[in-house]
Amino acid sequence: MAAKVFTVAQQKGGAGKTTIACHLAVALAAGGKQVAIVDIDPQKSLARWHEQREAALGKGQTGLHLTAVSGWRTQGEVDKLVRTMDFVVIDSPPHAETEARIAVRAADLVILPVQPSPMDLWAIQPTLDLAKAEKVPVLLVFNRMPSRGLLAEEMMAQAKTRGVPIAKTSVGNRVGFAASLNTGRAIGEFAPSSRGTREIAALAREVQRTAMRA
Repeated sequence: MAAKVFTVAQQKGGAGKTTIACHLAVALAAGGKQVAIVDIDPQKSLARWHEQREAALGKGQTGLHLTAVSGWRTQGEVDKLVRTMDFVVIDSPPHAETEARIAVRAADLVILPVQPSPMDLWAIQPTLDLAKAEKVPVLLVFNRMPSRGLLAEEMMAQAKTRGVPIAKTSVGNRVGFAASLNTGRAIGEFAPSSRGTREIAALAREVQRTAMRA
């Protein structure tokens, strides 16, 4: 069976795309699954994290296959990867409509991270429009959620009016996510008993179920 392809996309910068992509990829690789990560963001943050991972764990020991390409080569690379992988996670660039369109077109599911703020919620529409044009389903994932607060609840309520599926799993605003990436790891390896680890594991399961239903 061909790999499932997940594109993490958001036209607004700072939404936590690469953080979600890194942690999701490692969670998907748990249990021996073959996972490729594809970095088409010119900042190459995903690729740099993988370099850190190789330094920490050793070349060939990261549990992930990295491809860093320019946007126009994305579809060809994904077509190759789906033949040998179980999952492909694409980290797409913000503010680059052509490259983002290619990454969305290649996906079975678009994962759209959004922080619980009005400006972040307003900024999701271009990505929703892009996914709709390419006929690719979207899963909205609230990221950097505070432990409590009326604003977060209000943003959740407003998001539901957009008519886009919202992940039951939200990802908290936890220092462990950044701290683990700094070591070339994901939170499940850095702090395996943490709440953040449970959130990412639950998100990985939900993403897989959503893709299977799409």
